[in-house]
Amino acid sequence: MIPGSSAPRASAILARPYSLGSLTVRNRIAMAPMTREFSPGGIPGADVAQYYARRAAAGVGLIITEGTYVNHASAGTSDAVPHFHGEDALAGWAGVAEAVHQAGGAIVPQLWHVGMARSAGAPPVVDAPRVGPSGVPVLGSDPGQAMTAEDLDDVIAAFAAAAGAAEARGFDGIELHGAHGYLIDQFLWAHTNRRTDGYGGDLVSRTRFAAEIVAACRSAVSADFPIIFRMSQWKMGDYRARIAESPQELEAILTPLAEAGADAFHCSTRRYWLPEFEGSDLNLAGWAKKLSGKATISVGSVGLDSEFTKSFRGEGGGVADIDALLDRLERDEFDLVAVGRALLADPEWAAKILQGRTEELTAFDAAAMSTLH
Repeated sequence: MIPGSSAPRASAILARPYSLGSLTVRNRIAMAPMTREFSPGGIPGADVAQYYARRAAAGVGLIITEGTYVNHASAGTSDAVPHFHGEDALAGWAGVAEAVHQAGGAIVPQLWHVGMARSAGAPPVVDAPRVGPSGVPVLGSDPGQAMTAEDLDDVIAAFAAAAGAAEARGFDGIELHGAHGYLIDQFLWAHTNRRTDGYGGDLVSRTRFAAEIVAACRSAVSADFPIIFRMSQWKMGDYRARIAESPQELEAILTPLAEAGADAFHCSTRRYWLPEFEGSDLNLAGWAKKLSGKATISVGSVGLDSEFTKSFRGEGGGVADIDALLDRLERDEFDLVAVGRALLADPEWAAKILQGRTEELTAFDAAAMSTLH
């Protein structure tokens, strides 16, 4: 349980507004993107709008949506994950953005291409190939296809089109999913990127594809429309993976992304309190802010008493204090904090934290998460 004595401090630190380009977020709390598969045919309905608006109404400053597929045949691997293309899907998303704004929050869609994480024969385009930088899977040995120059151009254009659609439909920015072993991250990671052209080889070359996506999105939207880039060291199924072994290597990744037009880095870790590199207590978001000078969002088991893999096995998952998080926010190690499972368990988590109602917090229970409202 979060001590009552910490409640006024939590409110004071977390309630501060934050500006990012044209967007002013009313507080430092973001909702982390979490795949739901509640959009049949890829079209978000009124229930999706209600799901996000409920959390905005309860005090979340910035909603980052679940991953949404860009308009490329190989982008997805489920027909129930929402698209961010097509008139029906975009009309649905416009309704989501309106509902969140009416509830007092801000919202950005996360734009996604799964790359080699796609299952062969899966919808929404069952005959689409599995593609990646080199056709190398994140896990296992089932190969896919290495992307051609035309493939690269098509995917870059798809991200840019989605970015433009987001601004046109009233969203407050976008987030590019460059984490967890999906397509953009597959280019960043030496294990999956074995190209010998200008998109592979050294770390800077492996960053080229991501930087070109950022630049294309920047050209498709207003100059002050925020672009957030989500990144991680770990991959789905490989928690020891790293794209940067040192601050110098991390800086080599961040610099071209920042120069291309990224305004913020959303740094996904499994435990926000762990240091990223030896010799410093800074976590990944702290290092990203220090090295890039850009805003950062930290995430990883916020408000929980165990990290996420344990909680989904039914181990732990209760409410934990956030004093260490407040310490880091107070010294501006990072700028916002994204909350995931705690907001699934308790849609009013933000309001309870900000209002000091911590004795009312609901603990996360993975077994109870089959229906998310």
